[in-house]
Amino acid sequence: MDDNAARPCLRLIRGLLALRARARTGHDLAKLGLDNPESRPMTTPVALTIAGSDSSGGAGIQADLKTFAALGVYGASAITALTAQNTRGVTGIHAVPAEFVTAQIDAVFSDLDVGAVKIGMVAQAASIDAIAAALSRLKPRHVVLDPVMVATSGDRLLASEAVEALRAKLMPLASVITPNLPEAAALLDEQIARSETEIESQGRRLMALGCRAVLIKGGHGEGAESTDYLVTPESTIALAAPRVATRNTHGTGCSLSSAVAAGLAKGEDLERAVRSAKAWISAAIAAADSFSVGHGHGPIHHFHKYY
Repeated sequence: MDDNAARPCLRLIRGLLALRARARTGHDLAKLGLDNPESRPMTTPVALTIAGSDSSGGAGIQADLKTFAALGVYGASAITALTAQNTRGVTGIHAVPAEFVTAQIDAVFSDLDVGAVKIGMVAQAASIDAIAAALSRLKPRHVVLDPVMVATSGDRLLASEAVEALRAKLMPLASVITPNLPEAAALLDEQIARSETEIESQGRRLMALGCRAVLIKGGHGEGAESTDYLVTPESTIALAAPRVATRNTHGTGCSLSSAVAAGLAKGEDLERAVRSAKAWISAAIAAADSFSVGHGHGPIHHFHKYY
């Protein structure tokens, strides 16, 4: 048989082999249940952190992304400031231009389905203006605001003149804010709350500034338990956990607020997201001494579930 006569036969054989391969693939997919559109993977939950970078990796953007990953959420980021810091302290802060903060936020929202936004270190009033304008325009489903003012080391992370801008422009956009006891007092220009009654009262006054709920963290309190208080229009819920004797608490506040955002991104309601975040952060603090990082306040163990 010459080449011209053989070509149609070869084409037929190739076609039959291709049909057989497709049939076999379809059969295999059917056995695995993957040919059913309803069995395909669900949309990946996404959370965006808008915060500063920690060069030592224990807090800020780095802690947020570790938290998201540990809790099964895809993390995106918009960096507001670069910090030169380690477990001993902050030695420098370089603010990102406000227009570039906006560019990062817009780039993420134009492509990713963001389920929740966490806001951490904002550094300056210009960044607050940019973030508030972007989120007012983009209208994310959930916003968790961690009003970061001072690092674990005691170094100031928010200019004093920017505190009023944070109160007036970011708090009204927040689904929940997550101040610790000193931050709650600073936002209200009051003394630190010393009792459950005072904490609840401060939480309600913070809600009056526009946010929909307040989670006041009790890590700076005293006693055998560290109790956080979730204050909502309907109730106040106390969430207690044994206080852990460790100096490795770097990034605790960042990570707790990120854990709340992760739960909201996965579709949990606020109370469930906060309860889950509290349980996770307590375990991360309890496991913090299982490894050694740095010579100051070391980080918590974000991946305590895995090693």
